[in-house]
Amino acid sequence: MLVRDAMSTVVLTIGPAHTLRQAAALMSARRVGAAIVLDPDAGGIGILTERDILNSVGLGQNPDTERIHAHTTNNVVFAAPTWTLEEAARAMAHGGFRHLVVLDRGEPAGIVSVRDIIRCWAPAPAQPHVVPA
Repeated sequence: MLVRDAMSTVVLTIGPAHTLRQAAALMSARRVGAAIVLDPDAGGIGILTERDILNSVGLGQNPDTERIHAHTTNNVVFAAPTWTLEEAARAMAHGGFRHLVVLDRGEPAGIVSVRDIIRCWAPAPAQPHVVPA
């Protein structure tokens, strides 16, 4: 199976000047664990994850004043839609992260997460059929 078969195409794109609270609200509303940060001043495409927000709050920083640019990962490992899920899992395990931005022809096409890969490798069992009494 390939990354394109597992990735989420619901991609949240945000700018570096948003606050962490704004990012968290947008991520929660879209039910995603990561957002692509477009910041031309920092080299283009970065990623902000739920872990980045959690780490900031855990340090006592104010999510209403902390800006995304201070918490963005800019040295992003990108996946191609044609990678196998094994390649994506290997990159995540090697890099110690749970999300990969998927680029197609240089543009963000989606995000693949550990959860996406697990869902493909171990689909949920069928619900048992309950016969009414």
